Amino acid sequence: MVILITGISSGFGKAMAERLTSDGHKVYGTHRRDVPQIPGVTYIKADASDDAQVEAAVSRVVEAEGRIDVFINNAGMGVGGPLEFSSLDDARKQMDVNWMGMVRFLHSVIPVMRRQREGKIICISSIGGLIGLPYQGLYSASKFAIEGYCQALRLEVKEFGIKVVVIEPGDFSTGFTATRSTVANPEAFEVYKSYAKSMASIEHDETSGLKPDVLAAKISEIVRKKNPKYNYIVATFLQRLSVFAKTILPPRMFAWVLSLYYKL
Repeated sequence: MVILITGISSGFGKAMAERLTSDGHKVYGTHRRDVPQIPGVTYIKADASDDAQVEAAVSRVVEAEGRIDVFINNAGMGVGGPLEFSSLDDARKQMDVNWMGMVRFLHSVIPVMRRQREGKIICISSIGGLIGLPYQGLYSASKFAIEGYCQALRLEVKEFGIKVVVIEPGDFSTGFTATRSTVANPEAFEVYKSYAKSMASIEHDETSGLKPDVLAAKISEIVRKKNPKYNYIVATFLQRLSVFAKTILPPRMFAWVLSLYYKL
């Protein structure tokens, strides 16, 4: 299969590119910064926030292969901190990369798959797209946007044989923690007393989380399936339980549980 993955420089993207290449697929991947390249993977320099670069990246794959069988939207970034102290520029950047980046790519990918009358679109969301996470509100908002978009897209493109799959990872040990942009304003720490403790807990969970290979193995399985499920939560038992708890607990009680967990 011909597979296009966004954001293959590190973390999930790199792990998926390695696994899918070893599975025998023809893998193309977009990246913004120069990194050591995985043998067998074709690298395309493209910024998900640049319309022209995104369109050119998709065109390059189609010109070389004539088709795209699987598109995996993975490129993303994170902004952490109290929402009150997060700047409007932070909000714009968060949504532009995580949500609009996906929209840009799909505007070019969907017509290709529609003409083929088949294809798989796999979008990496997050448990943070199912539960609003304190001090990660902008990140959660971008992932909630992915969830809503994909729910609608799934219904719209099914008549063309296009399958839409959403992946909701929990905490994973990737480079995401180190590259997250966080609010450093001293006033934010003074006003929001739980900010430092909560972020320390979040970062501990991430750095001690599952390995990216776990998610790559799940993606490999989904790529092979003729009729995959719509969504897959890839996380620890406790994190999967938290998603289930949200569906059965009264909102006030669930908020209380989250407050305890995040030391609010």
